[in-house]
Amino acid sequence: MADVNRGNRPLSPHLQIYRPQLTSITSILTRITGNALIVAALMIVWWLLAAATSEEYFNFANAVLTSWFGDLVLFLSLWALWYHTLAGIRHLIWDYAVGLDLETAYKLGYAVIGGSVVLTLLTVALI
Repeated sequence: MADVNRGNRPLSPHLQIYRPQLTSITSILTRITGNALIVAALMIVWWLLAAATSEEYFNFANAVLTSWFGDLVLFLSLWALWYHTLAGIRHLIWDYAVGLDLETAYKLGYAVIGGSVVLTLLTVALI
């Protein structure tokens, strides 16, 4: 092998080197919301199982789910559902090699964020 002077460089770039970009943040947030939806689904399944178990256990689960904490979790889960859905649509668009240029990618990122907030508020207002 040739003797190559690699200098004193790091082996790979680290997160501290890169400035966060909208595309990377939305990608990470897509993964986070997907995992958060699993937790929300488990919470709803717990509530349904409590309803099938006994009245006192259901009252406990219902109290947790309808408390301020439960309301917050369900509201954020609703936002996560809309965000994850819109981000999935964005990825389907990208799968057809459309919108891959930086300007369109940023527009789609802002559309996903803004759309998820608007659709969440509309859903809460209509329910």
